[in-house]
Amino acid sequence: MGRGNADTLAALRAQRSGLQNRAWETVEIATCLGEVDGLDEVTLPAALQQFDCRNNRLAQLALAQDGFMASVAAAVQRYGRQRIGVFLGSSTSGILSSELAFRARDPLTGALPASHSYQHTHNMYSVADFVRHYADLQGPAYVVSTACSSSAKVFGIAQRMMACGLIDAAVVGGVDSLCLTTLYGFNSLQLVSSRPCSPFGAARDGISIGEGAAFILLERADQASAGDILLRGVGESSDAHHMSAPHPQGLGARLAMQAALDMAGLAPQAVGYINLHGTATPSNDAAEDLGVTAVFGSSTPCSSTKGHTGHTLGAAGAVEAVICALALRHGFLPGGVGTASQDPQLHCHYLLANQAQPIEHALSNSFGFGGSNCSLLFSRQAA
Repeated sequence: MGRGNADTLAALRAQRSGLQNRAWETVEIATCLGEVDGLDEVTLPAALQQFDCRNNRLAQLALAQDGFMASVAAAVQRYGRQRIGVFLGSSTSGILSSELAFRARDPLTGALPASHSYQHTHNMYSVADFVRHYADLQGPAYVVSTACSSSAKVFGIAQRMMACGLIDAAVVGGVDSLCLTTLYGFNSLQLVSSRPCSPFGAARDGISIGEGAAFILLERADQASAGDILLRGVGESSDAHHMSAPHPQGLGARLAMQAALDMAGLAPQAVGYINLHGTATPSNDAAEDLGVTAVFGSSTPCSSTKGHTGHTLGAAGAVEAVICALALRHGFLPGGVGTASQDPQLHCHYLLANQAQPIEHALSNSFGFGGSNCSLLFSRQAA
């Protein structure tokens, strides 16, 4: 979709999808990808070259947008490096680096190239370690990997650490980059569409895989000014219904959404927009629809922006949190691109076209494999 808030908002307004049928690596699957252009040209600082991989290059590219690093530096001046945490979500980290290393292994011994550093690239902690070094932060840091809910759950971690007095601010977010394991893995589950995905659509037949990154600086609510975005509610549940399928009645989703509302102290009708998990698989969308309508009824405007981005997996929670922030700031509800007509068996109020409407509260859903569910409720600080 582009780089930074302005590009993202422009793509949403134009209902422009970033999904394309294009060649990538050695992939022979008929599918459309949401690939971030220019990652091969990104160069990490000389002192951090050991972290070089597609995932960490994507992280650095995102950190460079919208003056984010200047905001982090200002927070360091306010709180100190040891009082700022780094909590990120990723599903596969830099696994592509290991996939490439296996191609170059020694034909006699099978040894991987000496230049391959699993610790700094493929290891799940790699991206948080890189960001912590890049931003010169010294607070607690770790990575959550709970499939597609990963970078939503980090908001709850930061909130709890602040409530305990362990930190004063946190860099939260998610980074997930394309890799062969993900593409062929989802294809083996018969979940990948051969065309751009169609969330909640009558003809939906699977996901489109994308890559992306998003970072958010969280501070205590007493620091908020008019127009700032507040994290009002975090709802988490683990229904453990199945390794890869959601609970058919969306019970885990219902628990997460209701918990977010309860923490925020809001009634369902106060929410002006829901960014759905909306993966475009038949069972996932049907289960989420049951969960949403059970909690909110069928009048709350909602859409899935995965038709724009593809499913960015471990980064989806953070990417879609930013989209909710844009919706709150600009009074703009994005229509779900790629969906020609809503499945008549689904009953939520799914937006097929953009809608201009000031809202005060927005909910974002992220539901992962194994029944790991997280809903985030954001509000715009009043004047």
